[in-house]
Amino acid sequence: MEPVELFQQVAATVPAYGAFLAEHGVDPARVRTLEDFRRLPMTTKDGYVRRHPLPDLCRDGVIGDMIAVSSGSTGVPSFWPRSAADERVVAARFEEVFRDSFGAGERRTLAVVCFALGTWVGGLFTVDCCRHLAERGCPITVVAPGTDRREIARVLPELAPYFDQVVLLGYPPFLKNVIDAEDLPWHEWDLKLVTAGEVFSEEWRSLVCERAGIADPLRGIASLYGTADAGVLANETPLSVELRRFLAARPAVARELFGESRLPSLLQYDPQARFFEEDDGTLLFSGDNGVPLVRYHIADEGGVLPYERLLGFARDHGFTPLAPGPERPFVYVFGRSHFTVSYYGANVYPENIAIGLEQREVSGFVTGRFVLEAVEDEHRDRRLTVTVELAPGIAPSAEIAEVAGESILTHLLRLNSEFAAYVPPHRRRPDIQLRETGDPDYFPPGAKHRYTRG
Repeated sequence: MEPVELFQQVAATVPAYGAFLAEHGVDPARVRTLEDFRRLPMTTKDGYVRRHPLPDLCRDGVIGDMIAVSSGSTGVPSFWPRSAADERVVAARFEEVFRDSFGAGERRTLAVVCFALGTWVGGLFTVDCCRHLAERGCPITVVAPGTDRREIARVLPELAPYFDQVVLLGYPPFLKNVIDAEDLPWHEWDLKLVTAGEVFSEEWRSLVCERAGIADPLRGIASLYGTADAGVLANETPLSVELRRFLAARPAVARELFGESRLPSLLQYDPQARFFEEDDGTLLFSGDNGVPLVRYHIADEGGVLPYERLLGFARDHGFTPLAPGPERPFVYVFGRSHFTVSYYGANVYPENIAIGLEQREVSGFVTGRFVLEAVEDEHRDRRLTVTVELAPGIAPSAEIAEVAGESILTHLLRLNSEFAAYVPPHRRRPDIQLRETGDPDYFPPGAKHRYTRG
């Protein structure tokens, strides 16, 4: 649906949006072109969603047949109704990953949903979308152990041998932890991963591929860009992964393109289903959902790249990707955008730290989770501190701390030119604190992990 057509439909059928337009003095009949559309006021969670009763946010004032709950960064719950029709639109993103990347149209596939179940959006939404694919004729069977690792380890050996491939769907750190900790024959099951919720590095992708026996990183791990507000908005394709891996190996080229010393997720989207705009370095999207949203400000940092512009940029830097991909625009999204640490005037991103812990000499000793802080020592000098979670069964040692600190510093200097320029040499090396798995102060089980502390 074109953006103007979506706007007219939402203005006519959603009571809250009609009231919102009236408040801003907007006559819907005068919005006729894309330029008119781009001048419409943005909607936000606080300025629009939370100001209206839930039924008024829905088409014709009717709440859909399913509701998901999100707490967001503030802990205040938001409710997001949806219907089966909304899920079918989102299922197209899952279908693209399963069919084009994983070859699931012809192969018997066991989809193992490892997102949290219950009112949270990830688990049940993913189950429903996978079942829609089965309804369309894709030979997919779904099992949903959720985030219970014992249940994952119990059902997989029983079910996996009956299928041509196994796809785990969940948050990146959790899936890596399952693969690392469970003594299962991953290499025998032709494993694939679908992730969402966090940006990961290409070093992470390569490391997990190696441990799980995934031969092709372009077609073995696919990330989704999803929100509780509107489901899945975009997905990685083999083309976007190949381009991202090219950029990951060339930090200066990536900085030229994205303007940051960190690598965002790079995905493709269908502008007929979700329309993206960029506003001062942040993303807006419009889409018809259980709660239809027009020019909605998600507060995610990122931007939009037309297909020809990105491929032309790659060619200008001597690279022509070979992987297939739809001729659709790209969206890039920075992870953990609001959780940087300022150190001697340089922004230090969790993504920079993660890559240091994903190197071969370190990764076998750690889970990948950490907490980044800039703290004052007894002399009131600022110190960069990284508290690292050790893998199960690994005890803290000076040797591990030394190797981890050296690896983090090496890749901080390689990736973050601001850090290299601003931080005095004698203050660059981070202090490494090692904690055992599940440390209650830094890595409590069951909680959504936060990678920085103020």
